[in-house]
Amino acid sequence: MHAYLAGLGTTLSLIVTIGAQNAFVLRQGLMRRHVLATCLFCAVSDAILISAGVLGAGALAGHAPGFLVAMRWGGAAFLLVYGARAFRAAWRGGASMQGGQGAAGLLATLGVLAALTWLNLHVWLDTVVLIGSISAGWQDKPGFTLGAISGSVLFFFGLGYGARLLAPVFARPAAWRVLDALVGLTMWAIALGLVLKG
Repeated sequence: MHAYLAGLGTTLSLIVTIGAQNAFVLRQGLMRRHVLATCLFCAVSDAILISAGVLGAGALAGHAPGFLVAMRWGGAAFLLVYGARAFRAAWRGGASMQGGQGAAGLLATLGVLAALTWLNLHVWLDTVVLIGSISAGWQDKPGFTLGAISGSVLFFFGLGYGARLLAPVFARPAAWRVLDALVGLTMWAIALGLVLKG
């Protein structure tokens, strides 16, 4: 159960960043277009990538112990930079949600999601690299993996179906500044955790 909760917390802390994929899910939710398909596509894609990361990190750890060290430090550096970008966005402000943007048809929606997910370096870094490297510290890998996947399912379905409740909040630019500041703090906290674990 401890490994499950650790996996759940890891995914939720990483996935909270509003990037291209999450912003698209949020827009689809705000417009109430293909919300089930959108959330399901993202959750299944994450499940595949998270599983690959856990399995890949474990296999490489046995043959090349230095690989996990490099992944940990690389992940920490990425998170520090990503956190700094979030802080800069919070400082500058000006972010807003354009509710009119988004794919109309189901195939168009899935096509955009496929590009935003499988061609997105940040998605690969979060799921395969970061979650994969963090999972190496847990003996109960199935529990950690199930927790990490559960976090993804909870987030995407919560974001997609909860978007209608957030519409009034994200109509104000100040809400985006607060969110960006929280994202920056989260990213730096995870980076510190990776460094201290080494």
